[in-house]
Amino acid sequence: MIVVTGAAGFIGSCMVEKLNSTGISSIIMVDDFSAEHKRRNWEGKQYADKIDRKDFFRWAQKNVSHIDFIIHLGARTDTTEFDYSVFEELNLGYSQQMWSLAAQYRIPLLYASSAATYGDGQFGYLDEEATILRIEPLNPYGKSKNEFDRWVLKQRTVPPLWAGFKFFNVYGPNEYHKGRMASVVFHAFNQILERGEIKLFRSHRPDFKDGEQLRDFIYVRDVVTVLNWFRRHIPASGIYNLGTGFARPFLALAEAVFKAMKRAPNITFIDIPEDIRNKYQYYTQAEMLKLRRCGYRKPFKSLEKGIEEYVSRFLISNTIL
Repeated sequence: MIVVTGAAGFIGSCMVEKLNSTGISSIIMVDDFSAEHKRRNWEGKQYADKIDRKDFFRWAQKNVSHIDFIIHLGARTDTTEFDYSVFEELNLGYSQQMWSLAAQYRIPLLYASSAATYGDGQFGYLDEEATILRIEPLNPYGKSKNEFDRWVLKQRTVPPLWAGFKFFNVYGPNEYHKGRMASVVFHAFNQILERGEIKLFRSHRPDFKDGEQLRDFIYVRDVVTVLNWFRRHIPASGIYNLGTGFARPFLALAEAVFKAMKRAPNITFIDIPEDIRNKYQYYTQAEMLKLRRCGYRKPFKSLEKGIEEYVSRFLISNTIL
């Protein structure tokens, strides 16, 4: 059986769908399934059982011999939450328990890290141990992910295969429940529907023009394709970036959403909210050489192609993956 945590969430539910699409239904979905607003993400999926995240480790002690693989995607992802204790429990402590289970019982483990660990990017975006030990995240969410990465690198007892993935800016179907934390693509689509325009953050730095802040945007279906490739091929263990390797401006994103909706661009600029202004990343771009060196060759969708598919196949029809 394959355990997928965060299975009712954004990337986790897409991971379950990816496994289903390859004929796999022997899946243990782990999450807080009392969250009714996420029900659409897991209803209709094929799985063996679903376990509340608080009950998982008790369940695992009785069923560990049946677990073949763990894909740990569950986390608290709110970058505007500044109470570190929230992340310490869900992103650090829970992940350490998951690692210990996988290491003790020799179960391969993939887990979600984040590009938020890179902070303002002053040390670059290279997914090597030396960089991981130097970077300073800008918010508690990023700190919790980085603390776990650092903890992992110190462990001598490890799973037979393990890999952490620093997800960059992921967008795509099944993120409707994330509210403020949903992707810019999702919010842009809804702004156009409601008001006929897109509001982008203006720049508060002289070296960036309004709308020309750069991010590495990656389509969620590419993300789960990489994770499934790791599950099947068992390459080298380590911590990997997972972006496209190409930074794109928010203006390009906005124009692509308008084009996918067959509307003329109408873009205005607003100030970055005070509570996140000093924590805002102006540039992210994944260094992807490490992933390519381990044998992954498939290209990633361009921002324009990913947005076209997301908007036309999922957002317009309100379809769940």
